[in-house]
Amino acid sequence: MSSALTELEPRHIWGFFDDIRQIPRPSKHEEKIQAHLKAWAEEQGFPVVQDATGNLVVSVPASPGHEDTETVVLQGHVDMVPEKNSGTDHDFLTDPIQAEVDGDWVTARETTLGADNGIGVAMAMAAATDPDVVHGPLELLFTVDEETGLTGARDLDPGLLTGRMLLNLDTEEDGAFYIGCAGGQDLHTTFAREAKSSSFDTGFTVAVKGLRGGHSGVDIHENRANAVKLLARLLTAFEAAGIAYDLFSIDAGSKHNAIPREAFATLTTAAGSEDAMRTVIAEQKEEFLGEFSRIDPNLAIELNPADPAGEAFSDDLRRRLVGAIVTAPHGVMAMSRDVPGLVETSNNVAVVKTEADRIDITTSTRSSVMPALRAAVLQVRRGFEMAGAAAEEFGGYPGWTPNPDSRLLLTGREVFETIFAKEPDVKAIHAGLECGIIGEKFPGMDMISFGPEIRSPHAPGEKVQISSVAKSWKLLKNYLAALV
Repeated sequence: MSSALTELEPRHIWGFFDDIRQIPRPSKHEEKIQAHLKAWAEEQGFPVVQDATGNLVVSVPASPGHEDTETVVLQGHVDMVPEKNSGTDHDFLTDPIQAEVDGDWVTARETTLGADNGIGVAMAMAAATDPDVVHGPLELLFTVDEETGLTGARDLDPGLLTGRMLLNLDTEEDGAFYIGCAGGQDLHTTFAREAKSSSFDTGFTVAVKGLRGGHSGVDIHENRANAVKLLARLLTAFEAAGIAYDLFSIDAGSKHNAIPREAFATLTTAAGSEDAMRTVIAEQKEEFLGEFSRIDPNLAIELNPADPAGEAFSDDLRRRLVGAIVTAPHGVMAMSRDVPGLVETSNNVAVVKTEADRIDITTSTRSSVMPALRAAVLQVRRGFEMAGAAAEEFGGYPGWTPNPDSRLLLTGREVFETIFAKEPDVKAIHAGLECGIIGEKFPGMDMISFGPEIRSPHAPGEKVQISSVAKSWKLLKNYLAALV
């Protein structure tokens, strides 16, 4: 099944991406895209190996006459973030992504598109098969489970690669070279569920919706609203207004690296309290929009009748839980002292999920300064522990220290300036890139990251700019030619 995407230029890249977007591949469910890539490699006659984690390395012979040049690794990840708008009928385990062309953009309106990092994978495939691309030996490294903890890179078999120059194709900003990234640490906290019989018989669902969400690294500097933080403030405002209520559940977010767009609570209250609740909601919405109207103008708060099942949280648990969410830091915690405009340290209150016997909260902390990362995690952890939660750290990953003397950087600058008659933006990113882990695993690996313009990569409406894909492709072709 082809689409309008196959008519875009460069056609071979968009053809590969059109195939990829039809293959379900949420994180931890990459078996179908793995099978597709292995079949493609075998059809091309390229040797392919797979490690125990599921990472693939496809070996591509050099262009004639360049067999003795250094091997270059082209790297991208095969998984995608499966986010959709509520009410959208889409199963990420079975359904193809419905992509469409909108001017200079390819987008998926109700779901994520998977251009992060499907476009990078497609570019690597095109480089391996386009006879006009001059290159030395290539190793195409396709990693798994990047989006939920960089698992593929973390568990990559050290014997899989021979190359020591790596072009990572997972940057989402046109015209930029990234040479460094933040490290990160996730924290999982658990409140034991303490229950009681509700004192009230009138039930409601409260929902904070309509927010932009986005990537908790690259979008955190925009101060986008966090739905669960707003919901906790709203619940606190109910109590401050004298509205007694019992809480049955609170749920928000689904990914550690995405800012929650929606948050929901179920509760009961006294008959006749609805008008007072709606008054508080109207007041809080006005207050929230006073903070966030420029970045989240579509913020909405809904109050709908509900019939909560089971028992409510105890009063003590409700106060401790809501208070912990209110006080947990979210957003930028420090800016870099070395790189103007770069976020140094941040925290994302990412996921809240009510289970039968507990309430789980996941936070994700990032920093380009490892002592600052440890200090921020300690701050978040101690806050939740003081509220009575158990806490466990997981998913930590190292940062990537910039090397201004990198051969790849020097060559890339020359190539970029020759093609585009201007200098590239050389940056570090406030997000985890696989380069940090790969560089630690393969000492001496020279690395750089670039790619086309991608907007809202972890939220419905994700889109990739068509013209910037053509620019990134031109850069990649000339880059590879310059390295032979």
